[in-house]
Amino acid sequence: MQLPLNNAAFHTDITPDRRNAGQPPERALGRVIACDGSRATILSAVSTGNWQASDAWAIGRMVSINLGQSRIVALVYKLHAVEPAWTDGENPIQVEVEFLGEVLEKSDGSMRFQSGITGYPPIGAVAHRIRAGDLALVHDLGDRKGAEIGHVTQDASIPATVSIQDMLSRHFALVGTTGVGKSSAVSLLLRRAVAARPRLRVLILDPHNEYSVAFPDLALTIDGDALDLPFWMFKQEEFADIVFRGRPALDDEPDILREVIAAARSRYRVPSGQELARDLGSSLLKRPLDLGVGRSGPEPAPPTGGVDASTPYRLKDAFAVIDEMIGLHEQRWPRPALRSLKVRLESLHADPRYRFMFGRANMYETVAPILGQIFRIPMHGRPITAFQLGGLPGEVVNAVASVLSRLAFDLAMASQGACEVLVLCEEAHRYVPSDQALGFAPTRQAIARIAKEGRKYGAYLGVVTQRPGELDPTILSQCSTVFAMRLANERDQQIIRSAISDASASTINFLSSIGNREAIAFGEGVATTMRMRFAELKPHELPAMGGRAVEGGGRLEPTLDDMVRRMRA
Repeated sequence: MQLPLNNAAFHTDITPDRRNAGQPPERALGRVIACDGSRATILSAVSTGNWQASDAWAIGRMVSINLGQSRIVALVYKLHAVEPAWTDGENPIQVEVEFLGEVLEKSDGSMRFQSGITGYPPIGAVAHRIRAGDLALVHDLGDRKGAEIGHVTQDASIPATVSIQDMLSRHFALVGTTGVGKSSAVSLLLRRAVAARPRLRVLILDPHNEYSVAFPDLALTIDGDALDLPFWMFKQEEFADIVFRGRPALDDEPDILREVIAAARSRYRVPSGQELARDLGSSLLKRPLDLGVGRSGPEPAPPTGGVDASTPYRLKDAFAVIDEMIGLHEQRWPRPALRSLKVRLESLHADPRYRFMFGRANMYETVAPILGQIFRIPMHGRPITAFQLGGLPGEVVNAVASVLSRLAFDLAMASQGACEVLVLCEEAHRYVPSDQALGFAPTRQAIARIAKEGRKYGAYLGVVTQRPGELDPTILSQCSTVFAMRLANERDQQIIRSAISDASASTINFLSSIGNREAIAFGEGVATTMRMRFAELKPHELPAMGGRAVEGGGRLEPTLDDMVRRMRA
């Protein structure tokens, strides 16, 4: 509700506050009648005849309180009438405001805004509509270089700017319920980020395949058909999660798999002599494993990472090792467990959905071509990789997210900051849920490592979620810049309320009612807490759910055979 003041209720001269004689008299709105450490109450008056004439009093708007050499900037968070009944004449109202900071005049006549206040307004101080220049100062980044991402809600002529450097290096989060423009805001932020940071590489973990059409000029899309992520790049826990399909492994199974992989890696590094029975995959060889017999040359030192190092091995060797273990007279492991492991590996190898892991795995000797494809080295003008997790089997998504997050951190650390990598986690509550018993531990560890240590090496984290209440609070606390769009859930609002500074706590009260594309931005990347509206993207830059074309694009509906083929793949 918008309630301007009938100036007849105040007779004090306010000329010193009006620098321009052409300014409207309605700029003086009321006077302070109560004040505490962070808030004040302003008494004003409106009449029935002119309450629609101006938009001075409105929830969420900023006003200023004149103190002579400075002006306190305050946010309106509550309005109510003094009298229970509304009359046709003048009606007194009380306006509750929260202090945000103050605009100070320097000796040279210039102005600057600072958060917090040095002096409190006395009773009777004049409150007035904030000047456009003061409002611009409130949202000015000062010496920091900013990128325009929209405009301030209170005044569309004032741009909303964010410091890309601070937003990235200290990580950021974007939260909001479904349908408020979250994906479009992410696309806009990423475009501004790669424009401001030419060395930045962006990896989008895209579970819904939304961003395949959002960056036609900047991104490479990797789906299940184009993906090569060899099985030997997975750590022990990651590969075990795929082999055992997410169920808890039995007592012996992790140790058996660890020993099999270690033996297979050793055979790949130092091949044995001509042993036709082994080469043919025969199970007739009934003797202990002879990993050190018949080798040519000295045994090389194992890689630093042990069984978890990203060194190749052949699945054929793993099958041979299992067969030899089954044929031993003195059994270390139960034969049923060994046979079960072999059957599981064979079924994975034969499953066409896992061809990205096994199809061309032994065509690569090192991780270099894989890193080059995923992290765009060299960029060739496309710094963004949209990694479509939606086309992968559900039981492998967590492990793949773990591998990609781990590789992003290792790459940034190995480059000593020369290669900056931003990992953007869509639906982040799936990977790092608040319940420690849920989710996948290696994925949680990999993402947490970026959040806690990444900024030292140029590895940055972007968190996007519609349920911040289900996100690990440790991860969210590492995000120093937050864009909070509309949130209807009380628990989700409480999470954001706990993250914002006390001086702007009332701003969160608007989260349940702000419009689409609007957000409350706060943290290191912005000058002060601001309510802003993201700029509108061009139609060809909008993300599309599942990669579908925009309406009217003329895309033909796939046939039933095409859909069945995609489901099988």
